[in-house]
Amino acid sequence: MAGTARHDRAMAIQAKKSLAQATDPIEKLRLQCLARGSAGIKGLGRAFRIMDDDNSKTIDFKEFMKGLNDYAVMMEKEEAQELFNRFDRDGNGTIDFNEFLLTLRPPMSMARKEVIMQAFRKLDKTGDGIITIEDLRGVYNGKHHPKYQNGEWTEEQVFRKFLDNFDSPYDKDGLVSKEEFLEYYSGVSASIDSDVYFILMMTNSWNL
Repeated sequence: MAGTARHDRAMAIQAKKSLAQATDPIEKLRLQCLARGSAGIKGLGRAFRIMDDDNSKTIDFKEFMKGLNDYAVMMEKEEAQELFNRFDRDGNGTIDFNEFLLTLRPPMSMARKEVIMQAFRKLDKTGDGIITIEDLRGVYNGKHHPKYQNGEWTEEQVFRKFLDNFDSPYDKDGLVSKEEFLEYYSGVSASIDSDVYFILMMTNSWNL
């Protein structure tokens, strides 16, 4: 998965460059998240979920501002208000943050989504919609990892580290859902222009 780390760096550099030209608030926020790597949008999602005390899956403007601040997003209050208003379609003062995160995700073609889901299904051996360390055992060989080979890590630690790639940096639970997997690869996808190349990368990474 070394290629993924490389794409992550390329994407972060590209996002920082594009940020200087961006004028649309959604694009600006998307790029600020992508500048943190593939899990950037997911991290913002976690910041919102932590604030959603009543589990309503919605947040008001004050919570929205707090989420942006907690995640250290640079945005003027007027700009944040414009962004919020675009999502508050019925004007009731709250937004559905799942819908918000979906819009924030870089758009992907059907072909890309399909190959990502193919990889997910291959990894999710039990078919319960969550990838766990147990699922990885027969699919991902941790014994080739340099840290396993030099005795620094156990195979379990290699698996855990691997799952951490897809997990949010703020809440590593060692479980990866379909959404998290898609969210992660939508970040990687943002750094790759060609569908053909993206599909090839996924096919090679996962022996699909």
